[in-house]
Amino acid sequence: QLVYPYDFRLTEKEKTSICYLSFPDSYSGGLGDTQFSFRLRQSGGQRTTHYEDDGEYNREAPLTLQRDSAHYFGYVYFRQVKDSSMKRGYFQKSLVLVSRLPYVNLFQSLLQLIAPEYFDKLEPCLEAVCNEIDQWPPPVPGQTLNLPVMGVVIQVRIPSRVDKPGSSPVKQFNQENLLPAPLVLPSIHELDLFRCFQPVLIHIQMLWELMLLGEPIVVMAPSPTVSSEMVLSLTSCLAPLRYCCDYRPYFTIHDSEFKEYTTRTQAPPNIVVGVTNPFFIKTLQHWPHILRVGELRMSGDLPKQVKVKKLAKLKTLDTKPGIYTSYKTFLHKDKTLIKRLLKGIQRKRPSEVQSALLRRHLLELTQSFIIPLEHYIASLMPLQRAITPWKNPPQIRPFRQEDFMKTLEHAGPQLTCVLKGDWLGLYRRFFKSPNFDGWYRQRHKEMTQKLEALHLEAICEANIVAWMKDKSEVEIVDLVLKLREKLVRARCQHLPVKEETLQRVSLYIETIIGSLPEDLQTVLHHH
Repeated sequence: QLVYPYDFRLTEKEKTSICYLSFPDSYSGGLGDTQFSFRLRQSGGQRTTHYEDDGEYNREAPLTLQRDSAHYFGYVYFRQVKDSSMKRGYFQKSLVLVSRLPYVNLFQSLLQLIAPEYFDKLEPCLEAVCNEIDQWPPPVPGQTLNLPVMGVVIQVRIPSRVDKPGSSPVKQFNQENLLPAPLVLPSIHELDLFRCFQPVLIHIQMLWELMLLGEPIVVMAPSPTVSSEMVLSLTSCLAPLRYCCDYRPYFTIHDSEFKEYTTRTQAPPNIVVGVTNPFFIKTLQHWPHILRVGELRMSGDLPKQVKVKKLAKLKTLDTKPGIYTSYKTFLHKDKTLIKRLLKGIQRKRPSEVQSALLRRHLLELTQSFIIPLEHYIASLMPLQRAITPWKNPPQIRPFRQEDFMKTLEHAGPQLTCVLKGDWLGLYRRFFKSPNFDGWYRQRHKEMTQKLEALHLEAICEANIVAWMKDKSEVEIVDLVLKLREKLVRARCQHLPVKEETLQRVSLYIETIIGSLPEDLQTVLHHH
């Protein structure tokens, strides 16, 4: 019915997708308000964003919270109430906030404030809210922001890449005598993992492995809320490692990718997809891992844990909750984690404390797995003394899986992790996954930039005048052009180089040009 701000351009395809994704697609008898999220592939090419500082934000934000240039997130507030004046006998409407940022807690909290007002006062309400949001500062990683909206101030900290993983959000909120007292969000994006994973706690190990390996997973849930929370919780399992596969917190049969995902002519894609329509039990039967969950209820004791079942059992529409898969885990279950969580339930420990335990466990597991890879890849960096000013910087040595495997005997995950099992098999399988590819590319890019930076520093330290003594004009001009290109690249790619280094290189270039005949100087100054 309405897009606000008006000048926001969406393609027809995107509009249609957003409409379908904004409503529960299977009968939901539940009246009242529900909230859920979806993620949508952008169609129709790149669009310029309002954010020229995208690069800067993405460099400083954790990899898992970067702005996504190819997808939109949709945050939905859906209201369904009886209304005899409507043709269907119900009032059904959704207010959807669309963003490239995965700040699920911030945007869902914002919708809780805006949506009830909007259903009451309609467009003028949105106009007022957008005027306030326009005044908000941009998200700067590491900063705590106060965001005023509708008479409330939301206070939230934007995480930064340099935060220590697993450290709890800093409680240094300076109240600055804010009146009314602000609505403080403990995290901008972290869900209540314990609540989401309640029915599958004893299988957390298996789910972590499936996510690590980028396996195709279907989450079948009773509602878009459960489906989207479960998918987002799964994708957050690997932090600080970035989950590099596609994921759809909520997916409907009207989706433009429906054919792509349900075809049986090729293997299912590496993606986690959340669905609620029972029709999917038929169409996604050939997927290797299907997690069927019921409604999430917080109860005083450990909820019934789902069982792992054979895929062949997944036939009927009244399929029981369970993990339908033939996957055998590489690592053994962590009994101590389950015991600690059970103790927490008996002692009525708050859910956020249980979630923190769970998150810490997953973090330690991921770090045990990744640290040997980080050590090995660091050893592929050329020695600093091999970087000389007048030669191109040496290459990073190639990643050889067998060489890496040899390092595991004395420096493997067993040093930091008590879990026994076939770690080697897990690494071999990981090498075939998009998550390894994404991790390797990111590291390789960072190392290449570090080499470039070290090379620039080596040039700064060098004695240029001595080098020029026995060089021809052609060689000198060639050096000028190369140095210039290096400077441009350093600035464009924001290489980790001190500003004074760059200025010294500029000065060098001027000095070298100054030593050349005047006709060449003119050419180089215009070049």
